[in-house]
Amino acid sequence: MKTKVMFICHGNICRSPMAEFILKDMVRRRGIEDDFVIASSATSREEIWGEVGNPVYPPAQRELAAHGISCEGKRAVQLTKGDYKLYDYLLCMDKNNLRNAKRIVGHDRDNKLRLLLSYAGGGDIADPWYCGNFGRTYADIVRGCEGFLRELGY
Repeated sequence: MKTKVMFICHGNICRSPMAEFILKDMVRRRGIEDDFVIASSATSREEIWGEVGNPVYPPAQRELAAHGISCEGKRAVQLTKGDYKLYDYLLCMDKNNLRNAKRIVGHDRDNKLRLLLSYAGGGDIADPWYCGNFGRTYADIVRGCEGFLRELGY
């Protein structure tokens, strides 16, 4: 059975797609990509126009590319109530994302909603939209994803 992971941030153009593609790269490099389904979504519709979401923010694309990771074709999508049933882990980038995700999916009866950095000592993933430091965001996400994989026994 595949482990299904949804990363969540506010707009799905910086942190959560970075996490999606960083984890996809990590599991590919470990030869375990067939064990996972990995996606990302937003708690807001700010980056979605009609039914078409914006692509990953160019500085986030550049940061991923600097590490040999492509996010080609990714467009922002919004988290839905139905995603709660589909995914085993809904990993949020910060406390606001966690609060807003709970509003969308409802009661977290199966304890699926967590902060990504809860697997690496706690805290929020730096938001590059405000801090401007995509390298710091990348490092935070790598730390969280490594902790997550350790927790799963990889």
